[in-house]
Amino acid sequence: MPPPPPAEVIDGCKTFIPLENNPDVLKLLCANLSISQDLVFHDLFSTSPEFLREWYPRPCHAMILLAHSPIYNAARSAIEPTIPEYEGFGPNEPVLWMRQTIGHACGLMALLHVVFNLEDGRYVSPGSELDTLLQQAVQLGPTERAQLLYDSKFLEEMHMDAASRGSSAAPSPHDENHHHFLAFVQKDGQVWELNGGMNGPLLRGTLKDEEDLLSENGLKLTVQDFLTAAEQSGFEEMSIVAVTGHGAATSRLP
Repeated sequence: MPPPPPAEVIDGCKTFIPLENNPDVLKLLCANLSISQDLVFHDLFSTSPEFLREWYPRPCHAMILLAHSPIYNAARSAIEPTIPEYEGFGPNEPVLWMRQTIGHACGLMALLHVVFNLEDGRYVSPGSELDTLLQQAVQLGPTERAQLLYDSKFLEEMHMDAASRGSSAAPSPHDENHHHFLAFVQKDGQVWELNGGMNGPLLRGTLKDEEDLLSENGLKLTVQDFLTAAEQSGFEEMSIVAVTGHGAATSRLP
């Protein structure tokens, strides 16, 4: 197999090939990063309660969303300016948030936000290169943390390999990217929106013990804004991947 293409520096910024929001590609990237294969990705084809109860393992405590720019802007342009500049660091923060400074790396950032925060990072293989990076990142402030990711040759190579092996022809880093990834993670009952392009993490609300992100309230706190924006704007380019971990099974949650 040929080596993955390198990232390119465009207008002074390291830039990747955009990632597909595709369970197979996300699984491949996880394998590259030595993330536990207990983490499973599911295309979310419908948010109807009947469909979710019938087809999706539960509980689901994380999602990755990819939205076309018009959908994303309609859903978040008014919210983004209200988020304060994040200055947190250390192991006592409620979530680990990372600023994105690499071009076209929002898919990687969404996956890392899920993996580093879901169940306190249990899916990161102990002693792996990603585990070393995680332990370093926790201790750093947001600027230094972003630089750590930017400088990581390991992340670059693993991302570029997965991104170049998607189901569609891989675009060039020079191609314009009109889509944006973000992640949702339910942690300690709280629902967080984790987006490296914002000023910091966004607390969306709290769920009851028996609720997960695919429950009625979970959907309201996560993808509903984007589904509404897509319907009102007439744009349809959006995909949602539900992420489940150890112990998930098909069950009838609310």
